[in-house]
Amino acid sequence: MPVIVFKDVRKHFPGALSPALNHISFNVEVGEFITVVGTSGSGKTTLLKIVNRLCEPDSGMVRVSGEDITKKDPVLLRRGIGYVIQQIGLFPHMTVADNIAVVPRILKWDRGRIKKRVEELLTLVNLDPEEFRERRPAQLSGGQQQRVGLARALAADPAIMLLDEPFGAVDAINRTNLQSEILRIHRGENGENRRTYLFVTHDMNEAFKLGTRVLIMHQGVIQQFDAPHNIIADPANSLVRNLITSSGLSPEGPGGI
Repeated sequence: MPVIVFKDVRKHFPGALSPALNHISFNVEVGEFITVVGTSGSGKTTLLKIVNRLCEPDSGMVRVSGEDITKKDPVLLRRGIGYVIQQIGLFPHMTVADNIAVVPRILKWDRGRIKKRVEELLTLVNLDPEEFRERRPAQLSGGQQQRVGLARALAADPAIMLLDEPFGAVDAINRTNLQSEILRIHRGENGENRRTYLFVTHDMNEAFKLGTRVLIMHQGVIQQFDAPHNIIADPANSLVRNLITSSGLSPEGPGGI
């Protein structure tokens, strides 16, 4: 059973000339790393926000883990979904450890379990717990803040991770390092992809480097949804072809495809 299903989903914001999402349908399987890319205003972020009900569709159906999300309390839904955004949103008055522990505390984990999880996650994102757990967000670099944001989203071990241009404000070197880290984390210790990732980006090279499949959007419509190699070998239309060409992508190109 697919972990995420969109069926004929439409969303039109008041005052907009055209729908943000125009009758889109697609499935995501457990363990996939789906990157969502496209032109500005193509509906990428709207699609992501609908998954965790930060935005409600006008029509159509969305299922998460086999359940119609409109039938589930949005707060409970979001507790089972990790969410990372470009602005990160770390609480400035809290330490790194306390930021990571926010959701486990809401879930009423005991102190020992929370402490152990914080240590595990800081190690996972390559931040030494001894050095970083008592720091405040202002004492971290942009790349370090992104790592803490990722750790916080992973804290309750969600089955689904939503990431909205999480590396967009990070310099090129840190961005490359973070891309490698997130691939390593997604693969897991035993190479098993237990979590499903939906990752929005405006960067075609990033999308094709990270995605097991790439969903390309334009004006609220899916243009192509396939494995990176297949898209490069057989673009669905001229728009997809132009996006690939303008990004310098090829089977041996800079995106590592």
